[in-house]
Amino acid sequence: MLLKQLLPVLTTALILTACGGSQKPPASQPAPPAADNSMVEDKPAAADPKGIGKFRDVPLTHPLNEGMVQQGKAVADLKCTSCHRLTGEKLVGPGWKGVTDRRTPEWIMNFITNVDEMLDKDAEAQAMLETCMVRMPNQNLSDEDARAVLEFLRKNDGKN
Repeated sequence: MLLKQLLPVLTTALILTACGGSQKPPASQPAPPAADNSMVEDKPAAADPKGIGKFRDVPLTHPLNEGMVQQGKAVADLKCTSCHRLTGEKLVGPGWKGVTDRRTPEWIMNFITNVDEMLDKDAEAQAMLETCMVRMPNQNLSDEDARAVLEFLRKNDGKN
């Protein structure tokens, strides 16, 4: 009975603390002038279908690796589903349905593991931020856990 009463309070507290975003400190030095002496603007990179980060080639399993799917589900249940739904419904962040059809595996892995740089520099990530209006916090997932979440997302999208 006590758990039923505390669950809404704990969920709200988790959302407010985990999804509150992070602010980067201001740069200590301004950007150097360009060759024509105009200031260089920090504009988002053109949309790279692989995103920004170390993942340039993510080999996928066929069929799905069910062990990774279960590991990804456990990670998602712990760190992701307070802000994301498995449907297309936006909660705090966007719904996950169809994400593996809209984004490359590399983009998903780079976003999960390099969220701050992606939100600062990737045009697609910035467009999502404009829609959601809340920065996704860095969950500090290992590469292995991020790959497992990707496998879980593939299963959620009906991939085999």
